[in-house]
Amino acid sequence: SAMALLVLLATAGLAVALGLLSRQPVNRFCAASNNRTGFLCDDRVTCIPASQVCDRVRNCRQGEDEQEELCGDLPHSLQGHLVFRCSNPAYWVYADQRCNGMNDCGDCSDETGSLAACPPCGSEWWSCSPVLYEYCSCVPRRLCRDGVQHCHSWSDEYIC
Repeated sequence: SAMALLVLLATAGLAVALGLLSRQPVNRFCAASNNRTGFLCDDRVTCIPASQVCDRVRNCRQGEDEQEELCGDLPHSLQGHLVFRCSNPAYWVYADQRCNGMNDCGDCSDETGSLAACPPCGSEWWSCSPVLYEYCSCVPRRLCRDGVQHCHSWSDEYIC
């Protein structure tokens, strides 16, 4: 009887150690391509960009990026690291859309707002006050000297 109790306790201890009895919350944070915020799949190898979670496409092998418990009440059901709240509380974007050069929030709070804390324009971008609201404080250098005004100052056509 004592031996059976000892075996039972050892089995329970091993099950707890292996995580079979008590499931700890899974940390899904990872850095996807270009150091963007990502979602770690169950295989613990695949890291998908945050914006590919709950997009109705199974990007993880077992489809955990599309599970109802994760996608049922967006953005509330998403893990906090996957969400960026725009300055207008009615709007949100995926965290990997913050500081991507595009005006995803509609008010540039994901690019120029204090909560976004974006670095200055990178080498592939030209810093100016854009004419097009698609951009916020930088325009892609590929648009420089293309014969179309993208900056209020025309600097993308004459200086860039």
